[in-house]
Amino acid sequence: MNWPDSNSDWEELGLGPDELTLYEALLTSPRPASIADLARAAGLLPDRVPPALGTLANQGFVLPPTPGETLPGVVPPATALRNLIHLRQAELLGRSARLEVFSASVDRLAARLTGGVPDERASGIETVRGREAIAARVRSLMTSATSELALLDRPPYASHDGRGTPAPLAVTDLVERGVAVRVVVDRDGLDAPGRVRGLNELAGRGVEIRVAADLPTKLIVVDGRVSLLPPTDAADPTASALVVKDATLHHVLVPLFESVWDRAMPIGRDARDGVTPQDREILTLLASGLKDEAIARRLDVHVHTVRRRIKALLLVLDADTRFQAGVQALRRGWLTA
Repeated sequence: MNWPDSNSDWEELGLGPDELTLYEALLTSPRPASIADLARAAGLLPDRVPPALGTLANQGFVLPPTPGETLPGVVPPATALRNLIHLRQAELLGRSARLEVFSASVDRLAARLTGGVPDERASGIETVRGREAIAARVRSLMTSATSELALLDRPPYASHDGRGTPAPLAVTDLVERGVAVRVVVDRDGLDAPGRVRGLNELAGRGVEIRVAADLPTKLIVVDGRVSLLPPTDAADPTASALVVKDATLHHVLVPLFESVWDRAMPIGRDARDGVTPQDREILTLLASGLKDEAIARRLDVHVHTVRRRIKALLLVLDADTRFQAGVQALRRGWLTA
């Protein structure tokens, strides 16, 4: 196939022509059954397959073979590509964080040498304890936003309905008064019935929403100047949260959000070319790496319905594989807010 970007872009991520053709062959259905079949499907000599598979494994595009299998498992394209980009960004972020810590150490050393005493209050780090106090501080910070609110949203949630669906994000009032709201939702947070539908409705009201796997933390960033790190379990009555204004930590937390945002998959509600709200949900979940059965459970429909719609979407998108369908859907704006 003709890949959507130039060869130099893929080589920047460590993937050459052999790796790309092998990966495409592994994504086809039915899958090749052996190394020889894989080589034929990819149009490669058999001796070029093992090194290319090794590169794909190192870059996170394939998993070790399961017992009884000859070929490796395949990581979904959207997940593999975004995780690889995130890894590169995380490396840069780590270097930046180490420089920030080193800079702070130099400042403290300079203060001691000149007889100065660091003022703990100047650090701007506040601890908020207790579920009610944390909830009140979150509301206060979110309400104070004037230009942008950025959230990393992951389970467990402090409140949810009887079906386990977390309470809707109370951000539409901010959007209505002109505040830009960006939210990255952990893929595990899509489990509850109606969750994806509710997120798409928020996207339709102007909230920018993306989905990613394995978010590192919960996080709230207000106007790029104040960050709040909620507790892992907000329902814990003894939990504590940190409100951060300290430059050293804040210069790490804001880039952390941006790094996660860049690798996340956008979702939205605008329908084009006859795509339905259910189609958008299917494409979003498909691009997040879910199998047909898992998509059916989350949408509360029969798996045959999901497979039938996927086949129809492949035809509409003129795509031979699910990966191609994801690329075409992104190009057409079906998954963007």
